[in-house]
Amino acid sequence: MHTSSGAPAPAGHRAAVLGSPIAHSLSPVLHRAAYSALGLDGRRYDRFEVDEAALPGFVAELAPGEWSGLSLTMPLKRAVIPLLDEVTETAAAVEAVNTVVFGADGGRYGDNTDVPGMLAALAERGITSVESAAVLGAGATASSALAALARICAGPVTAYVRGPERAAQMRQWGERLGVTVRTADWADAAEALREPLVVATTPAGAADHLADAVPAAPAALFDVLYDPWPTRLAAAWSAHLGAVVSGLDLLVHQAVLQVEQHTGQGPAPLAAMRAAGEAALAAAH
Repeated sequence: MHTSSGAPAPAGHRAAVLGSPIAHSLSPVLHRAAYSALGLDGRRYDRFEVDEAALPGFVAELAPGEWSGLSLTMPLKRAVIPLLDEVTETAAAVEAVNTVVFGADGGRYGDNTDVPGMLAALAERGITSVESAAVLGAGATASSALAALARICAGPVTAYVRGPERAAQMRQWGERLGVTVRTADWADAAEALREPLVVATTPAGAADHLADAVPAAPAALFDVLYDPWPTRLAAAWSAHLGAVVSGLDLLVHQAVLQVEQHTGQGPAPLAAMRAAGEAALAAAH
């Protein structure tokens, strides 16, 4: 396996999202909306419950020429890498692949659209540079957040984490991605809320207690969750008139890039995909 900088021409007409759990995924809604808007009525997009142990067998059994690509969610973003022929520089940098393209040449190509998806979601809200930032959490999404911040943050990023092992991990990611990372204890996470940009990458409910600590005039919050939405933190942030970027914004922007790679066509219909995602969330609740 080696790195590359471009997406290959895709083969086939089928794609799917894999993960475990996967029933909650909005990816089928977004991709199917894109296919409809683009007039690609012959394409299919499904979802499959696949864990790390089952992933190699699932990929091996995909019919050549039938499949154009896969979307990957947890816990498969790292597990898929050994199964690929090439990965992009972005995916290699964060050791996470969320997009696989099956090339017309028979190759398997991996990319990470979370990083450019984050940047696009922030830019849509007018956030293209910040002096400093904070990241809440230290999971897989946090490494993508650091990669995005490396491109727009002039100063240090403070990561609020639980335990010295995660703190060391985040500092290592910072060194690898070219961003200065300072670490602080999760117990002091309320201090993060005064930064120009806060990226919350924690699981549902983990940052709820911070809602009561939102300052009177907050700057910008990027909360990567989309269900439930709004989170308590996002709702409090909005109530104080701060800018909020949601997990649905991220999901839609990264899916736009996936659709373009899986179909070889574009631009993907951002507005139609977002509307479909919003409608699906509203119907679910």
